[in-house]
Amino acid sequence: MSTPEGEQPKNLLGRSEYERFGGRPAFETLVNVFYRGVAEDPILRPMYPEEDLGPAAERMLMFLEQYWGGPTTYSEQRGHPRLRMRHNAFKVNPASRERWLLHMRAGVDAMGLPPADEAILWDYLSRAATAMVNTFEE
Repeated sequence: MSTPEGEQPKNLLGRSEYERFGGRPAFETLVNVFYRGVAEDPILRPMYPEEDLGPAAERMLMFLEQYWGGPTTYSEQRGHPRLRMRHNAFKVNPASRERWLLHMRAGVDAMGLPPADEAILWDYLSRAATAMVNTFEE
């Protein structure tokens, strides 16, 4: 699904993907599984300066909820997402992209979405991960 960054996608029935995907509990599952993987990942973990990954997990949860049509808490607390700008301080290369997608894949699988919804979510996450690559250095 192609929407401008931060815009809330809607399906033809007027329901947001947020609702179809299962709302906050579904996105909490995704984020919790993802960050469990990140916590043990030798490539990704150093990108998180905070000892506790909880704040990063909460920011990602708020972003995903808002992007997919849920509460707009992310923008209310943090302003426009500006994903590229926020990630520019980190060396995001193809290897880190692959690790990010590995843990995200586990999170998506844990959501148990119907295949069509899973494909929509995975397409977005794959494109977003590619868009964050800012170097080809190791």
